[in-house]
Amino acid sequence: MTENIQKKIEDLRAELHQHNFNYYTLDGPTISDFEFDTLLKELQELEAKHPEFYDANSPTLRVGGAVTKNFPTVTHQFRMYSLDNSYDFDDLEEWEKRVQKTLDEPVEFVAELKYDGASISILYEHGLLKEAVTRGDGFRGDEITPNVKTISDIPLQIKGDFPDKFYVRGEIYLTRKNFDKINKRREEEGFDPFMNPRNTASGSLKIQDSAEVRKRGLSSVIYQFISTENTATTHWELLQQAKSWGFRISEQMKLCKNLDEVKEFITFWDIERHRLGFDIDGIVVKVNSLSQQKQLGFTAKSPRWATAHKFKAEKVETELQKVTYQVGRTGAITPVANLKPVLLAGTVVKRASLHNEDIIAKLDLHEHDFVFVEKGGEIIPKIVGVNHDKREAGSLPIQYIKNCPECGTELVKVEDQAIHFCPNDLHCPPQVVGRMIHYVSRKALNIDNLGSETIEQLYRAKLVENPADFYALTKEQLLPLERMAERSAQNIIEGIEKSKEIPFEKVLYGIGIKHVGETVAKKLAKNFQSIEELKNATADELVQVEDIGGKIAISITAFLQNPENLLMLERLKAYGVQLEAGENTNEVLSNTFEGKTFLFTGKLSLFTRDEAEEMVEKHGGKNISAVSKNLNYLVVGEKAGSKLKKAQEIGTIEVLDEQQFLDLINK
Repeated sequence: MTENIQKKIEDLRAELHQHNFNYYTLDGPTISDFEFDTLLKELQELEAKHPEFYDANSPTLRVGGAVTKNFPTVTHQFRMYSLDNSYDFDDLEEWEKRVQKTLDEPVEFVAELKYDGASISILYEHGLLKEAVTRGDGFRGDEITPNVKTISDIPLQIKGDFPDKFYVRGEIYLTRKNFDKINKRREEEGFDPFMNPRNTASGSLKIQDSAEVRKRGLSSVIYQFISTENTATTHWELLQQAKSWGFRISEQMKLCKNLDEVKEFITFWDIERHRLGFDIDGIVVKVNSLSQQKQLGFTAKSPRWATAHKFKAEKVETELQKVTYQVGRTGAITPVANLKPVLLAGTVVKRASLHNEDIIAKLDLHEHDFVFVEKGGEIIPKIVGVNHDKREAGSLPIQYIKNCPECGTELVKVEDQAIHFCPNDLHCPPQVVGRMIHYVSRKALNIDNLGSETIEQLYRAKLVENPADFYALTKEQLLPLERMAERSAQNIIEGIEKSKEIPFEKVLYGIGIKHVGETVAKKLAKNFQSIEELKNATADELVQVEDIGGKIAISITAFLQNPENLLMLERLKAYGVQLEAGENTNEVLSNTFEGKTFLFTGKLSLFTRDEAEEMVEKHGGKNISAVSKNLNYLVVGEKAGSKLKKAQEIGTIEVLDEQQFLDLINK
């Protein structure tokens, strides 16, 4: 009997995998959706009754249901590089010249649509999907396997003559149809609609409940295959093999014999892209030969054998209906143009940022003007001009507001800048909520499950008004909130308790002192061992710290002299939050760099600037902020500019790339 049930389960799984293959890969379904759902339901019921036959790649896992509290960080075995961009055919021709100069032999290209979504790397072993990881910083990403398994056109298992272990790289995206469905549902539930499909797709991958991810209707396309056991000789051949094994590849990709054919492909899709059911923001061009790819290699951040041609921003005309004003976390006021809805680059645009008073003045914006709108980088709508021919006689210029739209406080304009802000930082609702959202954010106190919507509910319920109030919350106070289950409430309480272990430098960043970012907070924590020391420091003592000028010093002293802030800090301290440096904050690992000075410039790819400067200090060296004769080493990343030129002019400064810097440490 048991053997019969096991066989029935295995047969159903095999049949459903085949139907998925027929539908998503061959585009030739052989049964109806109803029949498919009936088979799936039968399998679900059998698996529920017989958990001993669990299979991590069962088709039923498409439905989701796994809840992930934290996404583990995974190091990519093969780095996920970014692509260099070209914006016109001149750029493209320059790229081809560099390729030809290295190879000095005929080259053919593959042109592919550049899907506008989120990159993913998926590991398969023995034909089964084992692990899916986001791009992250290219070196490390978040492991989101349960969420990716809910995407129907990513096979859970494949068939054919494939390597035992390989990776596929691809793009997760949302069709415009599914994006519109999501927004319609959100508006019906009283939520603001999402801005664009790309950000929605990316955010969907980080939802903690995979059943919710399933509801988003994400799609995927594969654009790269990586294995040490390749039998193919070209990129084109690899993707065709991947398609035969069950992967979905771009139907529009083209094999081009020369750059002229690439240009024809680009010109065609620049016009026709809006006929697609999904967004693209350009065309990716790759050298087809794998041996030529290997010969060309990589720069510090990009493959030399590929480039992305980005489409120019589109421009449409629509009517300005009114200007409203948003208040940010720091009190900065952002004017927003509310527009008559218009289709732009595949999405409906209703709003565009006007940034500040100077932009409004420069545009000479009047009430009910007809304006020209572009999408900066194909994502953010912006007004780039006014159609003065359509301006109504007697229409009035837009006048910038004088008082905060949220709390009524008179606005203050930053001297010599176009920025207005509300000075009522401790009681203006968006600033209060924004400061608390900042406090719990990943780079600050990193409190799990305490998101912006929950904080807004807590604020409206008068349960929290500043970060110290989080530590007085109870599970019983959380449970009445909308969509708050007991387990979620418990997770929040545990996350708040765990945040008491977060080090002093992150707490300094999290409490939201104006102008104190991550880097400044870190340097303050190294120079002042506790909040008490910092509180007693004078402005003159503060400016002695590297990278802290008079403006930041004044902001710090003002924050630490405010009675309400002092009360909040006293409460945080009483609750056990780390308001003094730990024992290992200034730990030195070696004296390798003793007496040596370092400066980092350009775009770093092997580590962040903060990580680099910390390595210098941990090994006895000193970081300085400018190129001078006192500088021993200049470490350069991509696109290093004036600092590199000045160092070369001085002549006594040793210039290193990132790997050479690491080699110095490891000598």
